[in-house]
Amino acid sequence: MKKFSWFDLINNTLLVLVALLCVYPFVLIMATSLSDGKAVVAGSVYLLPKGINLEAYKYILGNERLGVTAGLLNSFFYTVVGGFVAVLVTFMTAYPLSRKRLVGRYTIMLLFLFTWVFEAGIIPNYIVYNGLGLVNSWLVMILPMAVNTFLLIITKSFLDELPYELEEAAVIDGANDWQIMWRVFFPLSKPIIATISVFNAVYIWNQFLIPMIYLQDRSMQPITVILYNMIINSSKGGTSLENITVNGVQLLPQNLQAASIFLAVVPILLIYPFTQRFFTKGMLLGSVKG
Repeated sequence: MKKFSWFDLINNTLLVLVALLCVYPFVLIMATSLSDGKAVVAGSVYLLPKGINLEAYKYILGNERLGVTAGLLNSFFYTVVGGFVAVLVTFMTAYPLSRKRLVGRYTIMLLFLFTWVFEAGIIPNYIVYNGLGLVNSWLVMILPMAVNTFLLIITKSFLDELPYELEEAAVIDGANDWQIMWRVFFPLSKPIIATISVFNAVYIWNQFLIPMIYLQDRSMQPITVILYNMIINSSKGGTSLENITVNGVQLLPQNLQAASIFLAVVPILLIYPFTQRFFTKGMLLGSVKG
């Protein structure tokens, strides 16, 4: 049996404290969203909700003026469609770049790295997107994020590690390049596919700057921009919240803001437990060059 040292005790204690500090704001938001407004005003909500009710969630989801429901649906759409497109394009780009017989693959990879290191900036990007008709179009949340160079490198490194003999055997059996990519290498790439799927989903779901700049039409804005207008920008023409009473329960702006934040965070957290097994394996295999 391994001897438990003082180092282990201190290390584990510090990790537990750090974990609690990270989790507490999330727990406080959840407790505030479920509490009665009177308890929030009294400052008695610290860990557990007081006067538990779901009126804040019912109010923000049923109120079209706030736009929370529309923002959540937009975020779901951008995340699912954008994530699918990003994974598809990333894999189809990484696979030929991992084949040694591709002429000029180092030059192509260098071009990806160049655009990754030296970004054009907001104004040049706006001119290009506007010229392409992406401003105030839902495509601005899909196409510019189709290829992430960091995830492309991880995917390419993963494919580099797969035996070259698999390709030779498939060629002998009469398979063409398309069949080799989808029938041989794609099924073996589940760990890295899960990894880049999670990365892309979280990135698109949390995206704020792009929709803030390019999506002025409120009906197309994701939940992140809706929350910004509701919480940060409410005093500058954004969506204002007031004290209200619903079914005998007093609701403060803090209750409604907390419920909105909780709804915006929970969906993206739920996908992680289902992909954790592939996520860890994919990160390790994709980041180590043998």
